[in-house]
Amino acid sequence: MAEFRKIGVLTSGGDAPGMNACIKAVVNKALSMGIEVVGVVGGYAGLMNGDLIPLTYQSVNNIVAQGGTMLYSSRCPEFKYEEGVQTAVKTCRENGIDALVCIGGDGTFRGATDMTNHGIPSIGLPGTIDNDITATDNTIGFHTAVETALDLIDCLRDTCESHARLNVVEIMGRDCGQCALYAAIASGAVAVAIPEVPFDEAAALEKIRTLRAQGKRSMIVVVAEGVTNPDGTPYAETLAKRIEAETGVETKFARPAHIVRGGRPVMKDRTLATAMGVKAVELLVEGKSNLVMCEIDSNIVPIDINFALITDRMYKNKLKDGDLDSFTSEQLGKMRTICHRRTEELKSLYKIAMDVSF
Repeated sequence: MAEFRKIGVLTSGGDAPGMNACIKAVVNKALSMGIEVVGVVGGYAGLMNGDLIPLTYQSVNNIVAQGGTMLYSSRCPEFKYEEGVQTAVKTCRENGIDALVCIGGDGTFRGATDMTNHGIPSIGLPGTIDNDITATDNTIGFHTAVETALDLIDCLRDTCESHARLNVVEIMGRDCGQCALYAAIASGAVAVAIPEVPFDEAAALEKIRTLRAQGKRSMIVVVAEGVTNPDGTPYAETLAKRIEAETGVETKFARPAHIVRGGRPVMKDRTLATAMGVKAVELLVEGKSNLVMCEIDSNIVPIDINFALITDRMYKNKLKDGDLDSFTSEQLGKMRTICHRRTEELKSLYKIAMDVSF
């Protein structure tokens, strides 16, 4: 058992609904074990600048229902360098911070492993609406983002039905199309384009023509923001113009953008965040660190951060020279299994989307 007197908690990168529930869980669990908790304001930049606040039962009371993050967030390029990490370590030493819980995406995890390697045990929790952390089935904030996107699409459907229009909706997610895909299935979209699966534009245009000829008034096409034109510009708006030009169906374009990051977290994100936050504190007290909390088959499972990061690169075809050198053949096999499983699940979901897109 590690002797911790004080734990720091921070949120980094893009905010996600459920981060506050995670903060509350970390604070309440740690305090119940006699461990003091401080919040780092503004992510790793706040850690470098020593921007800290004490967290108590009272200060986190009722935040579980709030979107965003009470600790605020930022992206901190300076933390990528040794000097920045050393500054953050100094802040921890000077303020008696024995360990960190870091909530965010892959960049946050890299920061957590840097802190661990410099003597500050750290654990990462996956907080991102994109659900683009390959090692976990779900990330904190993903389900709320899908629900928010779905609500917006449902509103657009109403006016599309009234005016016999089609609306192309671009949904955030960086290079991951899961948020767009789930929203497309749930909203009854006639087509969906995501980065992971080739999009048959000609087939989509023909389907739209056929559906209009059959009398269908309102249509929705969902496009993930990670789908781009050959020159790197967003594809969704381009597709909207082509649909109207090629089919004669009046077509509008909508980009909800960061709206899908906000709002009250749904039950799934609140419970997932709470379970992960509690488990992170327990593991730190057990003397474990350099881990990321993952949900696998509805169970909260700790996975080595480096394993998770490299698995992510493997799935996204972003491996660099030497990335796999430190892993055993058994670990590499597990990575490939995780990547294969994610790929097959996505293909299956996409097939479902195509089967019901009428």
